[in-house]
Amino acid sequence: MPEHGSVPSLASTLQQQLADALTAALPDAGTADPLLRRSDRADFQANGILALAKKLKGNPRELAGQVTAALPAGELIQDIEVSGPGFLNITLADRAIVETLAARAADTGGRLGVPVDAAAGTTVIDYAQPNVAKEMHVGHLRSAVIGDAMVRILEFTGESVVRRHHIGDWGTQFGMLIQYLTEHPGALKHGGDAADGEAAMSTLNRVYKASRALFDSDEEFKARSRDRVVALQAGDPETLELWQGFVDESKIYFHSVFDKLDMEVRDPDIVGESGYNDMLEETCRILEETGVAVRSEGALCVFFDDVLGPDGNKVPLIVKKTNGGYGYAATDLSAIRDRVQNLKADTLLYVVDARQSLHFKMVFETARRAGWLNEDVQAVQLAFGTVLGKDGKPFKTREGETVRLEDLLDEAVSRATAVVREKAEKVGLSEDEIVENGRYVGIGAVKYADLSTSAVRDYKFDLDQMVSLHGDTSVYLQYAYARIQSILRKAGDAVPAAHPELALAPAERALGLHLDQFGEVLSEVASGYEPHKLAAYLYQLASHLTTFYDQCQVLSADNAPEVVENRLFLVDLTARTLHQGMELLGIRTPERL
Repeated sequence: MPEHGSVPSLASTLQQQLADALTAALPDAGTADPLLRRSDRADFQANGILALAKKLKGNPRELAGQVTAALPAGELIQDIEVSGPGFLNITLADRAIVETLAARAADTGGRLGVPVDAAAGTTVIDYAQPNVAKEMHVGHLRSAVIGDAMVRILEFTGESVVRRHHIGDWGTQFGMLIQYLTEHPGALKHGGDAADGEAAMSTLNRVYKASRALFDSDEEFKARSRDRVVALQAGDPETLELWQGFVDESKIYFHSVFDKLDMEVRDPDIVGESGYNDMLEETCRILEETGVAVRSEGALCVFFDDVLGPDGNKVPLIVKKTNGGYGYAATDLSAIRDRVQNLKADTLLYVVDARQSLHFKMVFETARRAGWLNEDVQAVQLAFGTVLGKDGKPFKTREGETVRLEDLLDEAVSRATAVVREKAEKVGLSEDEIVENGRYVGIGAVKYADLSTSAVRDYKFDLDQMVSLHGDTSVYLQYAYARIQSILRKAGDAVPAAHPELALAPAERALGLHLDQFGEVLSEVASGYEPHKLAAYLYQLASHLTTFYDQCQVLSADNAPEVVENRLFLVDLTARTLHQGMELLGIRTPERL
């Protein structure tokens, strides 16, 4: 049995056998793709012979017969039929399905036979980018949730992943905040616990509002604040110490929100705008000396033939402003230099709002012209859409304000806890289990609603739907997992065991074939940065399980012992696959629900 994953899927084994048979039967064809896909007429259909027949000017049905004859005798294929103008309809042997699943179940590496990509490189992923001294709102949700899932998926498939949280911790607003703090020394102290995120944010809010009011009403304070920006950028020790106070207080708040999201964000991974401050001047110098950037009306700019304004004139990427200040582009380009040259990244993945796509398109092209990105190092924006309310408009409070992320998560947990409590007596949950499961279900519901939608699409935030036991929701998947655990607990002396000698019912075959696709789906999700495809796979798996329950009783006294064991084996592997898949999405699977 495999020690650390790598059980070939049934599809990949069949693909190889067909490719070898094509080569043997049709040596003049060269390397040929059998074009294998799942089919509703058999387990698989191979369509590649049609194109080959055209190329070789042969009869496709005759060629299909030759290929069929060249296939090796063995236990993989139960039936193969030449259909229509040369399609091959292929049904796999029940024994082959069960034996492959048994190899997955026996993988002592705990990976269910999913291989580790030996050729994987290093990806730096930029996600979950809150701003210092500002509350996180619903707009921060998608970057955090999608980014965390991609970190988990990429690491599982073998990629070396470096996390980066590019927080907004630099700029002119800090002059105002720091100046206020110098004139009101105790303003950042709060009465709450030192690690109380809510108290930290309340204090930061109070300081921000008070300093903003003073900045808007007092010209002398405004002037002192601008001088303070200069001192901050110049590295004045006292100013930097005060600035660090805002950063530290904000991190207490960030960590409290990420804890609610059931996400790990580590301090060393938080490298904000300030982290690249020392590189900005050199970045600008390199760009100017190499001719990538040019001076235009006193600013250092990069121009593009395909980026035009409404007037038809080229719109530049401004790297350095006329007043000598640095734009976001200088920081983003310096970050690329650091990630490529120091972190040795092969891929830079940015989980950023789709509305910033033009900015990143220009930044990436500038980095390519400068030689920092090339055929060995790529940068990709995993762009995401907007969170909408039930009315289809950007999600706001009734007062028209942006929804606080903490409020949204608390409401989700509250709704989910009510759903769990309704079922609690039947399952026998304690109060502690109700509270814990309510948190897992609520946060899982929010994450799954986000991750089950293609990232670039907008999606409607509807908590009633999200915590429903029916339909494409995380609760449906969590319930499927908990139901299997309940069956395994009731199994008594019967244990899950594969029995390849048994014939499989249609629902057993469908469940087994879907289970075998797990590794291939993960490979596709990782290469395309598409976590919604994993969510879709898991929902289909739970749907196959539901059909299986309807058609195949597991613990029936009418079943022979080996049938019970084989069905327990199927549901146990389904549970393990659900658990692993949900974990990769960052969602918990309670044992009882």
